[in-house]
Amino acid sequence: MHRSRLFGIFIDTPAGQAGQAATFWSAALGAPARPVAGEEQFTTLDGALPGLLLDVQAIDGEPRYHVDIETDDVTAEVARLTALGAEPVSRWLECHTLRAPGGHLLCVVPVHSEPETFERLARVWP
Repeated sequence: MHRSRLFGIFIDTPAGQAGQAATFWSAALGAPARPVAGEEQFTTLDGALPGLLLDVQAIDGEPRYHVDIETDDVTAEVARLTALGAEPVSRWLECHTLRAPGGHLLCVVPVHSEPETFERLARVWP
């Protein structure tokens, strides 16, 4: 048995345009933009989505969106999602990138939210 939940939505933006994108989304959503210390590719839009993280992420590629699912058992969650039809794309440290049916990217990551938030919002899987 393990638990998981949708943790965040990421606005993946070519690196040269990420600052402008963060400024736009901050103003559009009325959410202050805050760089993430030690992870310069991320700018958090504080409070844009209650209960979820919304970040602009600087990438070396085409613009897109992706979601992160956090879990207390990465291996079990990756197995659950691949059994549902997702295909592995890559792995970086503890982050597993998958492609869902339909072509959308998602990342499976260890728990990043506050423990009480994860306890309250995560679903339990057999």
